[in-house]
Amino acid sequence: MTDIEHGSSIDRREALKRVGVMLGGVALVGGTNLLVACEKAGTPARDTAAAAGSGAFTTQDIALLDEVAETILPQTKTPGAKAAKTGAFMALMVTDSYSPADQKIFRDGMKTLNDVTQQAHKVDFMKATPEQRLAVLTQLDREQKRHMDARDAAVRAKRGLPPVPVTAEAGEAGKEGDAYVSDQRQENAAGSRTNAAPAITEDAPTHYFRMMKELALLGYFTSEIGYTQAQRYEETPGQWIPCAPYTKGEPAWAPHA
Repeated sequence: MTDIEHGSSIDRREALKRVGVMLGGVALVGGTNLLVACEKAGTPARDTAAAAGSGAFTTQDIALLDEVAETILPQTKTPGAKAAKTGAFMALMVTDSYSPADQKIFRDGMKTLNDVTQQAHKVDFMKATPEQRLAVLTQLDREQKRHMDARDAAVRAKRGLPPVPVTAEAGEAGKEGDAYVSDQRQENAAGSRTNAAPAITEDAPTHYFRMMKELALLGYFTSEIGYTQAQRYEETPGQWIPCAPYTKGEPAWAPHA
């Protein structure tokens, strides 16, 4: 079996699955094309993407994506998304795996992100404080959740399927749960009820912040930092233990290469 069959392809598939779970079990934008693009996003490509501009993306664009990803996955006891060069990864994935229509949504979304920040805080996203950035992304995360829930509901209705049950909120505590955007490394965040916009149909495009969020997660957790510091990784794990003891707060095991 080749290294690709046994190694990186399987790892990235597992990473895609994990990101899908974090995002509610839905398919990622770009689908299996992300696996092909991931193979082009090895260490040399990731390191040189910012300098090369990643195609249509400028160094300023990549800096913005770095800050978006860092707000979602900030530095804590382990390095954050910016240290893992997630912005360059995001730009490369959009260029190499997204359709022209989705690329336009993503690029337009970057401009909208700045517009929203300007409206809320009178500054561009890059000049906003960490607290202001978090507030903006939390707002956009709620917005994309409503959008995607409405689109999924329209798809289910068209197929004659029953709606997905929604977890009820417990007053203000439910709203506070939305703040998990600040650190996606906290798994199994509680869902929240949203009021879907009835105008959204099954053919509505993916929300731009959904794209940003899933690429930030994928980029971070397939990086060396994400694999070896945010998760536990052993190149040669030794014996197989089907029921290993777990202490609350321990990081997940990275997929074996």
